[in-house]
Amino acid sequence: MTKKSGLGKGLDALLPTAESQLPESGITHIPTANIIPNPRQPRINFDSDELDELAISIREHGVIQPLIVTQGEAAGQYTLIVGERRLLAAQLIELEEVPVIIREASDQELVELALVENVQRADLGPLETAEAYRQLTEDFNLSHELIAARVGKNRVTITNTLRLLKLPDDVKESLAEGNITEGHARALLALPTPEAQSAALKSILKYDMNVRQTEELVRKLGGEKPQRQSPPPDPEIKALEEQLRQHLGTRVTLNQRSKGGTLTIHYYSAEELNTILDLIMRD
Repeated sequence: MTKKSGLGKGLDALLPTAESQLPESGITHIPTANIIPNPRQPRINFDSDELDELAISIREHGVIQPLIVTQGEAAGQYTLIVGERRLLAAQLIELEEVPVIIREASDQELVELALVENVQRADLGPLETAEAYRQLTEDFNLSHELIAARVGKNRVTITNTLRLLKLPDDVKESLAEGNITEGHARALLALPTPEAQSAALKSILKYDMNVRQTEELVRKLGGEKPQRQSPPPDPEIKALEEQLRQHLGTRVTLNQRSKGGTLTIHYYSAEELNTILDLIMRD
């Protein structure tokens, strides 16, 4: 059974569910024009085809699940907490009013609730997630460990995701556009300068490299000898590597020989090393 974070429970309390429907009296209708987007919303990209489909559904059936809003600064104005896709789709068909539930929320909660909603629904890209973590870190002074507890992630995952913001603009653009994956981007972080990362990106795009090939390229550019081509990995070894990766929150390499072998745990900062050591020593 997946353990929910405290914030996840808070989000469930805000959203009506099949098991706990809010009474009709808890829902009110307000003009769509009176709702301003959540200024702390981490998600910036919305699929236009999905919005069109949702708009068609709303035109036919109405807004089934109410939006969650909080009172804005001006009288009669409201700030969106949850439901930006529904709001955008309603605006597409020029719907005059939408059903809402009004809740109180601080600026920090605006970030947290929007982040958790998108993370739970796998709606955020890696850079959008990283930007949300940055807001919580820099604007609200939350530690990586506390953010991890709020969103139900490993602390190392929070740290690694934040490191994506340090990449040069061309790499971040390629990641945002889907030309490279988060795995490619993480591999590029091992290069010492933005110039080296950008140069490696050109090779990745030119030769359509996968993540493993990118890691080999990074090792070569970093002065390491490329690894010899090895036979296909043992499925049991790969499964064990994945279990260790999930537990430690970082890349793990297990090399098995006829007698014994080596276990390599990768880390990219002193903070990550401390977290990994905490996990190992605690067990």
